[in-house]
Amino acid sequence: MTTRLPKIGFIGLGTMGRPMAARVQAAGYCLVVVDFEPPLPAALVEAGAIVCATNRQVAESSEVVILMLPDTPDVELVLFGEDGVAAGLRPGQTVIDMSSISPTATVDFARRINELGCAYLDAPVSGGAPRALTGELTIMVGGPQITFDQMQPLLASMGSTITLIGTRNGDGQVCKVANQIIVGTTVQAVAEALLFASKAGADPAKVREALLGGAAASLILDNHGQRMLERNFDASFRVELQRKDLGLAVEAAHQLGLVLPNATNAWQLYNSCVAHGDGDADHIAVLKVLERLGKHTLS
Repeated sequence: MTTRLPKIGFIGLGTMGRPMAARVQAAGYCLVVVDFEPPLPAALVEAGAIVCATNRQVAESSEVVILMLPDTPDVELVLFGEDGVAAGLRPGQTVIDMSSISPTATVDFARRINELGCAYLDAPVSGGAPRALTGELTIMVGGPQITFDQMQPLLASMGSTITLIGTRNGDGQVCKVANQIIVGTTVQAVAEALLFASKAGADPAKVREALLGGAAASLILDNHGQRMLERNFDASFRVELQRKDLGLAVEAAHQLGLVLPNATNAWQLYNSCVAHGDGDADHIAVLKVLERLGKHTLS
């Protein structure tokens, strides 16, 4: 006997959402998408994706709805706005929000979806577009164990490391904020180290090579450090999104009565990136801010 796979509504087909939706479709799930900007990927439609006119229709035509959207207000609008997902849900459906948004807002969104008789998981991801393409994302999940277990095969079509952080909604988003504190501050630290080496007269490429063999080694030093040396600012993860995520950390720290000086400082530097017109560049563009402040270009 074979079990029929549920129809999957997928809303948010941007840099991350497009390859994630393609992985879901390649795993054998019938995909339901909504037709608004950006234009629908032709490959998804040609492979049989059902196209709807509204978010409500996506919910009505599917059994599980996945969201992959830029920010908290976007998720709220798609879920609860006019002709939103919530208006089309039936008891027993599941909503999986894979966006990176406010943990506090997530708790409220989950409660409102639960009141409709539906399950809710927050499941933000890490790994960027390259790992979205290969289905090797890290997925951090908050929500009931039973729902997590039911959705595990679906999540496995997009990620290779899938962890239930906690059975409370919002726990996945808390983990993602923690992830972004580490990523955002480490990108800044690598930029500072290479710029320091360069201005002090050393070869920053050789410095990076040496550091990769010691305690400072990291994926960010390896990957992002090389891109800094090449001045390759093409976006794999935009400055605007890094700023947003660090802003979530700063906001949550304020609510919790915590002091996060490194995250706050990094957030301000990414604010400066946006102010100088680099919001759509890769988040390694924080290097440009440091170069302006130090009056020295990495070379």
